[in-house]
Amino acid sequence: MESGLINIGLMVTYALIGIAVISVIVLPLIKAMDNPKTLVGSAIGLGVLLVVFGIAYAISGNEVLPRYISQGVGSGISKFVGGLLTTMYLLFGAAIIGIIYTEVSKAFK
Repeated sequence: MESGLINIGLMVTYALIGIAVISVIVLPLIKAMDNPKTLVGSAIGLGVLLVVFGIAYAISGNEVLPRYISQGVGSGISKFVGGLLTTMYLLFGAAIIGIIYTEVSKAFK
């Protein structure tokens, strides 16, 4: 009985997550069709993220430990994950610097 309820709960959760993902992608696009100039800012932001990831991917290593090789992780996956982690670190650092800058500039105004 409990297993059936858990399965139903998981299916409902997956369905709601799917609806949310579709809504997050489709509804802003529909709204942007009213004023296509708003897409320029989004495209610039996406471009900056791709450039940051490209730099992070280029500097990341492709070393793989033996225990991960047995699980099917190759050098390409290792380099991709390293690039993603480096991108996250760079964006996290930029966010912290932005927060500090904002607070310091507000203190002097």
